[in-house]
Amino acid sequence: MSRIGNSIINIPSGVTIDVSKGNMVTVKGNKGTLSQQIDHDLKLKIEDGTLSVERPTDQKRHREVHGLSRALINNMVVGVSEGFTKTMELVGVGYRVSNTGNVLEISVGYSHPLLFVLPEEVKVTTKMEKGENPTIILESSDRQLLGQVCAKIRSYRKPEPYKGKGIKFSGEQLRRKAGKTSGKK
Repeated sequence: MSRIGNSIINIPSGVTIDVSKGNMVTVKGNKGTLSQQIDHDLKLKIEDGTLSVERPTDQKRHREVHGLSRALINNMVVGVSEGFTKTMELVGVGYRVSNTGNVLEISVGYSHPLLFVLPEEVKVTTKMEKGENPTIILESSDRQLLGQVCAKIRSYRKPEPYKGKGIKFSGEQLRRKAGKTSGKK
């Protein structure tokens, strides 16, 4: 029994869900429109402001996609109604970040600044305050796209385990290692 697949999705007011032929699910809300192809064997039932995903059998393949499909639809519903936000920090001396529109300029210790063009669906704001780490705030209605963008930005300078320098998520706990011990014999 999939606990995630069996749970019901509440549809907030202002959000419409359309299931077309071939199980193409389109969710529309005040933050935008998202579409996702769902497995053709699954049945989607919309009743009284709720949506449920049902699988036809207990085959391994149906069990695998049951919870996944429900989670994808739920992420679309939350995305078009509330949206998703990720905050990233640049930890290190001389690390800077700025943006002009959807072009992010990151300086993280290389000989040149890195330019990263964000997709139109992702909105970015940057903060550079004295005494605090430079911050990147990313907002989008598409959770998958937002995660991919964050992973790409983080790949430019992953946090290292000794001093913690690099690009990390806000509130992330890094596993730190002890440095060399200097002892003369």
